[in-house]
Amino acid sequence: MDDQREERSACATSCKKVEVPTQDEVDALNAMRALKERVRGLKKRVSEISLSQAGRDVEERTRLEQEILRLKSEWDALEQRRKEAARERMVLLGHEEP
Repeated sequence: MDDQREERSACATSCKKVEVPTQDEVDALNAMRALKERVRGLKKRVSEISLSQAGRDVEERTRLEQEILRLKSEWDALEQRRKEAARERMVLLGHEEP
């Protein structure tokens, strides 16, 4: 019983020092939200171009689709960064092994 109290006491003093979520997680999530909004706007424009059927818009549509693919790659990198930050937090809290 004393061991459990000591563990709780140790966690109470050390766990409070770790922000949940961490600043790295918050930064990654905010960047992901901004990216998502940008992709929504690009997809909306692609949809508008598709409906217009204008020949001159084909180049713009291609450019927008390439930008969406580039942003998808950026999203994947941010997702990896967020996962690493979450894992680091769990290690700091003692819930996962380093």
